Amino acid sequence: PAGYLETAGRTPAVRLWETPLSDWPRQSPFDVALRGACPRCGKGRLFAGLLNVVDRCDSCGLDLRGNDAGDGPAVFVILGLGVIIMMLVFWVEFRYEPPWWVHVAIWLPLTFALAVWMLRFLKALLIAQQFVHRTTELDDE
Repeated sequence: PAGYLETAGRTPAVRLWETPLSDWPRQSPFDVALRGACPRCGKGRLFAGLLNVVDRCDSCGLDLRGNDAGDGPAVFVILGLGVIIMMLVFWVEFRYEPPWWVHVAIWLPLTFALAVWMLRFLKALLIAQQFVHRTTELDDE
């Protein structure tokens, strides 16, 4: 086969060069995750709504149905954001001693907004990593 050194009719275990898996330029997983873009072309939307992944990229047609970020993003958000928010809550409480309604007015919307943003970012990052490392049945035509 092309790309292999011919040795007495056998193909060696070492390839002389890698054949590219795709003609698409490689996208940075962090850039794709921050923009919520397709991991293959970087142009199409990754999400339809808040956290639902689209079935196919509008721009390049990449099938994204095989992606499963699982519970990974949720675990990181619950543990990471929970620690950060609780440290800030205690700091505000001991420093300023505001009434309870101030805590509700500050922390409820902040926690919700940060949780949604972090879930979208981490979900997109895991999908981009799955694409880069080809861990799902993504079609790459």
